[in-house]
Amino acid sequence: MKKEVAVITFKLKPDISQITGKNGLVTINANRAIRTFGFEIDSETLEFWIQLDLIYRTLCAIMYNFAMSGHPGGSISMGRIMQCIIYNLMRYLFSNLDDQRSDVFGLAGGHKALGVYAAWALRDEMMRLEHSLPKRQNRFRLEDLLGFRRNPTQGTPLFMAHNCRPLDGHPTPATPGIRVATGASGYGAGSLLGLAMGLLDIFGEDSPRVHIVEGEGGLTPGRVSEVMSAAVTAGIWNAILHVDWNNASIDSDRVCPENGEPGDYVQWTPADFGRHHGWNVISVGDGHDFLKIMAAQQLAVQIRNQRPTMIVYLTKKGWKYGVDGKKSHGAGHAFCSDYFYDCLRPFENEFGVRFSRENLDKTDAGQVEKLYWDFLHTIRSVMGNRRDLTGYFSNATRKAGDRLKKYSNKMPGKRQLQKLHEPGVIASHVVPRSLILRPGNKTTLRGALGDALGYLNKLTEGAIIVSSADLRGSTSVSKIVAGFDDGNYHAVINPDSRYIPIGGICEDAMGAFASGVAASGYLMPVTASYAAFLYLEHISARLHSIGQQANGRPYNTWIMINAHAGPETGEDGSTHADSQALQGYQGNFPRGSLITLTPWDPAEIWPLLVKGLLKRPAVLCPFVTRPEKIILNRKEYNLPRVATTVNGVYPLRKAVGKSNGTIILQGSGVTYIFIKQVLPALDILGFNLNVYYVSSAELFDMLSTHKQQEIYPDEIAREAMAITDFTLSTMDRWLHSSFGRDMSLHPFRKGRYLGSGQANMVFKEAEMDGEGQIRQIVKYVDMLISKKRKKSIV
Repeated sequence: MKKEVAVITFKLKPDISQITGKNGLVTINANRAIRTFGFEIDSETLEFWIQLDLIYRTLCAIMYNFAMSGHPGGSISMGRIMQCIIYNLMRYLFSNLDDQRSDVFGLAGGHKALGVYAAWALRDEMMRLEHSLPKRQNRFRLEDLLGFRRNPTQGTPLFMAHNCRPLDGHPTPATPGIRVATGASGYGAGSLLGLAMGLLDIFGEDSPRVHIVEGEGGLTPGRVSEVMSAAVTAGIWNAILHVDWNNASIDSDRVCPENGEPGDYVQWTPADFGRHHGWNVISVGDGHDFLKIMAAQQLAVQIRNQRPTMIVYLTKKGWKYGVDGKKSHGAGHAFCSDYFYDCLRPFENEFGVRFSRENLDKTDAGQVEKLYWDFLHTIRSVMGNRRDLTGYFSNATRKAGDRLKKYSNKMPGKRQLQKLHEPGVIASHVVPRSLILRPGNKTTLRGALGDALGYLNKLTEGAIIVSSADLRGSTSVSKIVAGFDDGNYHAVINPDSRYIPIGGICEDAMGAFASGVAASGYLMPVTASYAAFLYLEHISARLHSIGQQANGRPYNTWIMINAHAGPETGEDGSTHADSQALQGYQGNFPRGSLITLTPWDPAEIWPLLVKGLLKRPAVLCPFVTRPEKIILNRKEYNLPRVATTVNGVYPLRKAVGKSNGTIILQGSGVTYIFIKQVLPALDILGFNLNVYYVSSAELFDMLSTHKQQEIYPDEIAREAMAITDFTLSTMDRWLHSSFGRDMSLHPFRKGRYLGSGQANMVFKEAEMDGEGQIRQIVKYVDMLISKKRKKSIV
């Protein structure tokens, strides 16, 4: 007979006012909560949980053994914490772990992926035994563990026969129920808090909870402190941070102070850290005690004081594994060693089975895989013989679905991001009347971008949420949020503001947070700062791109505004007037995952922005300058229609007949100089040149090869020279000769950083002002003619 399953919780409904301090924070330990409100687990039920954890720990040991890679120590120390979350706390549908209404489980410290995979596979196995399985694509099977840390091209027999998932070393949305890719130092906390904000903005009071598991080592990166401050300031109350405090990292067994000894890395405890940042903090003195773990978690979900909550569990890394502390972080027992079998013995004794001790050729991948499958089959047979145990937890899984159904978390219609992708709503060649720029008027590239995004924000009823590094007006993102509630976003007090400051001057945290907001699927985040500093978001851009690729759906875009880009920010000096940022993005991501935009004319903003958005990249990176620009009359300068910019590369001028050479430009500063000062002089000199502009290398890459060659053929690239606001490396792909590269003008041509001063003086120093460009182009044309003459003689 199956044991009845109910949520294990307090006898008395906790009165949160009793445990709230004068500062408005809840700070309590689990023992006090148990004494105050009553909490108990009957012995039969507790034994089920203990046995589940034994199976889990054994499976973790097996997975590491057959991969000889992974992180067994932390996976084991968080085991009971995670089991209580997924079976006694979360609201979700097992039939669709990616249901947008469900609570989220996320690993901020992604190295514990081994544990997630083990727990997911065990849950699926228990539901399989109860004949309660979802569609194949929504399952995570015991068989899939054969793919742990294996490449998609793995060709071993059982991997192929079972059509196994190749499981990444750190978690990505390729795993059902995992919403963001994590693993980079401190990134996961920011992305998961951003995800929490995105869900909170859509669902309001009925928002899903986001359960974030992290270790104390993962709290030490600066971006974590930044984003934890932001979460409190913005009232992200639906986030619960579960800290697995085993005090062991990769190199240290005393990360934080312990037993009167100073920490190797920091002098705070996780609880200190949480309180300092304004979080509610619940302390669990023994993070392996199911009673205390459950009490802390049940208390956390009942706190509604507009703040996020941290639960700190004191655990032992590698608990009962035989390798513990820092030694168990990324290592374990030797392959099929006596020590490995020793750690399996408690499982064998408890369930009356024996794992194979077969001798095999360790270099034969097929033999190793077969033995691995034998071990997994032993786990399966044990579970099949313990239907009381599996029945309890399969019922607990169904109860998670029942809990979800009690909430009326239907999505309100107040944000309409999907409008951007409805046919005919926006088009790159149709500029809204309010955004049309008239020749002779003045504006900035950043201002035009702010106006365009502001238009889209109103169109989508506030689906664009903005953050900048204390540069709201300077980067013109204030235009994006104009017309919405004033002030900063707060989930309860000011939920309709579209501006959220992430910790102040914190580009790093902004990027991590924005990636999570985008991953929610309901909002499009915008981050902005000097291009010189926004490069701190490169890691977040990369992991967001990985996560979006992994989920197999159209990408959710995050816009990263690289403002004040290039030499035109000259008064601030080379510390701020950065020409290097573009090369970190352009051509540096898989095709389609990140698109850079480098407009020179404010009129190019709308077509490039819309074209980029409709391509659905994970990240859209416009590079915009600070100075005011006069809108040029393109007909007066014999320039093509602005719509041609969407090709990514387009001719500003095409030679008639036989040309004297080819110049390719990128960057607003050098291009305005070229068009207004250089082009008229070249016409007087009678030069017959091809002149091209690069407005987006990635949009050009998305054209067919035939179209690319039609626009910018190889024979032109073999003679071309470049003039750019950015580094020479960003132009290499357009220059197919060492001669062209040698003749090119760029800010580092003299082998040093440029000095300060107004833009015209900085360009003069770089010999990229009008006179410098003319001088170099004349030299280039003369040398090219000479080269061609010599070649014809030969």
